[in-house]
Amino acid sequence: MSILTTHVGSLPRTQEVVDFIFARERGEDYDQSAFDAAMTRAVSDTVKKQVEAGVDIVSDGETSKISYATYVKDRYTGFDGDSPRNAPADLKQFPSFLKRIAASGGTPQYARPMCVGEVKSKGQGELEKDIANLQAAMEEHGAERGFMNAASPGVISLFLQNDFYPSRDAYLAALADAMKAEYETIVAAGLDLQLDCPDLALSRHMLFSDLSDAEFVRIAASHVEALNHALSGIPAEKVRIHICWGNYEGPHVCDIPMSKMFDTLMTAKARYVLFETSNPRHGHEWSVFRDRKADIPADKVLVPGVVDTTTNFVEHPELVAQRLRNFIDIVGTERVIAGSDCGFGTFAGFGAVDPDIAYAKLKAMADGAALAS
Repeated sequence: MSILTTHVGSLPRTQEVVDFIFARERGEDYDQSAFDAAMTRAVSDTVKKQVEAGVDIVSDGETSKISYATYVKDRYTGFDGDSPRNAPADLKQFPSFLKRIAASGGTPQYARPMCVGEVKSKGQGELEKDIANLQAAMEEHGAERGFMNAASPGVISLFLQNDFYPSRDAYLAALADAMKAEYETIVAAGLDLQLDCPDLALSRHMLFSDLSDAEFVRIAASHVEALNHALSGIPAEKVRIHICWGNYEGPHVCDIPMSKMFDTLMTAKARYVLFETSNPRHGHEWSVFRDRKADIPADKVLVPGVVDTTTNFVEHPELVAQRLRNFIDIVGTERVIAGSDCGFGTFAGFGAVDPDIAYAKLKAMADGAALAS
């Protein structure tokens, strides 16, 4: 049986796309028809490159989005102003390194408005354009299966903080109700839905560093509860969930261990579980799945990151195969898909990996999956 390949979702954007996105971000005049045409061309090229690299389950690369979380400010009411910036706790421990990455442009600049009013959808028009672009590109380049990313209620609450609802739980509930239609629209189009949930790990050392691990786990459980509510009408086999500790090169010495998030992650109403296991801080955590094998629900498919998205090293296919075999030995070939640690274009105009190298890494992933098969 061949091991399928996929990735977390975002891929490098062209300069034309980045320029259009930031023109919109800054409120400048731009030609909407030219914007739409640029997105269509870019998605076609992105899907073509994925297919050529050997990726089986493709995405639109999140081409039209400013970022995986803050794009919601453009599609939903209730957001304005700016949210406070808070550097991850690990970077605060190494201030000279934090200063260095800030000076080098390693801290992306884009609007993170507060929630200052009722969150309601402005309609699914922008999403429908994304879906149409992905479907057209898949048909053009022969990709049979695709997925589309969407922000989880928890990650929205992390980056677009609440200044309207009476409590965090009330804000999460409102976000879950608002995002439900977006999730259902993606699945109704025949695509898999990926929920990006770095709030289940990253927010531990970014927003909740003053809490104990046990207190944070309770917060994360409330995030999953809100997410599951939004997914109530969607079959779990159409849903992917991605957890991560922050897609940046840094010390990551404050990351909460996978062992403490395992139970929370397994309660999400998603068949496919995507997580980091390539970078040096989390490469050892495949053993958590080995040791908790009996607690992995029988319907879960594991999608370990077998290529790192913060370095321009291209992994050797043999290393990719070794990483995959660790999980094959736990749940079997049919319940493992090769993935990436995170996205390659988390924010428009920002990515640690050179665009051509990103696709070389995806090819190495596909070659490694073939070896492991």
